[in-house]
Amino acid sequence: MTTSSNPPNSVTPDQTSGMWGGRFSEATDAFVAEFTASVQFDQRFYKQDIAGSIAHATMLAKVGVLTEAERDDIIEGLSTIRSEIEAGTFEWRIDLEDVHMNIESRLTQRIGITGKKLHTGRSRNDQVATDIRLYLRDEIDDILKLLERLQKGLLGLAAKNVNTIMPGFTHLQTAQPVTFGHHLLAWFEMLVRDSERLQDCRKRVNRLPLGSAALAGTTYPIDRAYTAELLGFEAVCENSLDAVSDRDFAIEFNAAASLIMMHLSRMSEELILWTSAQFKFVNIPDRFCTGSSIMPQKKNPDVPELIRGKSGRVFGDLISLLTLMKGQPLAYNKDNQEDKEPLFDAIDTVRGSLMAFADMIPALVPNIEIMREAALRGFSTATDLADYLVKKGVAFRDAHEIVGKAVALGVAEEKDLSELTLEQLQQFSALITADVFDKALTLEASVNARDHIGGTSPKQVEAAIARAHTRLEQLYA
Repeated sequence: MTTSSNPPNSVTPDQTSGMWGGRFSEATDAFVAEFTASVQFDQRFYKQDIAGSIAHATMLAKVGVLTEAERDDIIEGLSTIRSEIEAGTFEWRIDLEDVHMNIESRLTQRIGITGKKLHTGRSRNDQVATDIRLYLRDEIDDILKLLERLQKGLLGLAAKNVNTIMPGFTHLQTAQPVTFGHHLLAWFEMLVRDSERLQDCRKRVNRLPLGSAALAGTTYPIDRAYTAELLGFEAVCENSLDAVSDRDFAIEFNAAASLIMMHLSRMSEELILWTSAQFKFVNIPDRFCTGSSIMPQKKNPDVPELIRGKSGRVFGDLISLLTLMKGQPLAYNKDNQEDKEPLFDAIDTVRGSLMAFADMIPALVPNIEIMREAALRGFSTATDLADYLVKKGVAFRDAHEIVGKAVALGVAEEKDLSELTLEQLQQFSALITADVFDKALTLEASVNARDHIGGTSPKQVEAAIARAHTRLEQLYA
């Protein structure tokens, strides 16, 4: 009977240590092999890994390290492997640890010894750093498209509600009348900043680490600028130690993603309030809601609620990456394998949340009369009355006190300021005349008076929407 010389619970060297087995006297423990593997999740950037390898092989042929025939064999083999993966026939092996080794092993299996030459002049350290940057660059581009779609949806809804009046709030208390279009433009501004941040983040993502090898560079006569050109990178990473160990770009993306989710969560909170029976400001179509298993009357705003909840997991992804990096010495450490799942989760969550919002926002139906009625409650034109008095020569602090007394009377009589009689108002100031009802105390007069850039008047909202479309054209040019 033949007995194995391998220790119990181990796998054979040709299974797990073929890429580095020369140094080791025993095979990797089977549990350790599975515990340290990343192929379960890093296989998602197989396209980027293959693209990086094709560019690397093309560069090696250009500088004479590979022959043109070897380059062509490698490219053909990698292209076939990509087709196998996309067809679902590729066998992913945990014992090969990661996406890089799985693809390289299959390449060698297909084209023989030439496949083993592909790794000349590079390390998995700079290879994975390149793959992640390529992957994140693609994802940023997709997320920017979703942001643009959501932004356009907001502008479309705002354009339909330039004259729709609603209460504006501070401390969740009625403050002053605003237009629904103006409120939606506030959401738009949040998302524009998000787009700008992502575009700025993309610049730092789009730098090539490949050529840094393990940490110190390589002795081969590589042409990093050519590789960067082939892969569409704007620049190369200047320092090899930093290039293989840097994950700032991932942290920066997760920070930008956290801000996106924070903004979506704020919007969600307002939608949740507005759809409640206590507000009834907007209706969300049934396809974005669910019911209750016990209460037949319920219509729950599940999409906003879930997005509000998902913001927390993206914040956690950011903290995970910051914590991952804070104690690492230069250069690469195995810790960095843990960078992918928090990054992937943030990408997936932001993409899904934006897609849901981009579908839902244009479908919102405002309850215009209910919004208007709500704006008539809570003395929302009180500041307008104070401004009216100031324009007649009353010091603002005195006007503030006068209006405060008028509000107190309104509270006592359960009437809005516009519902008090002229005689009741004049007991607080003889300067109040009949024109107060047209110039200060109507909702239309209040919003129309805010007639400046950034103000809520319908005229300014229309102009802001026109400017916003131009800004989007420039932002995504």
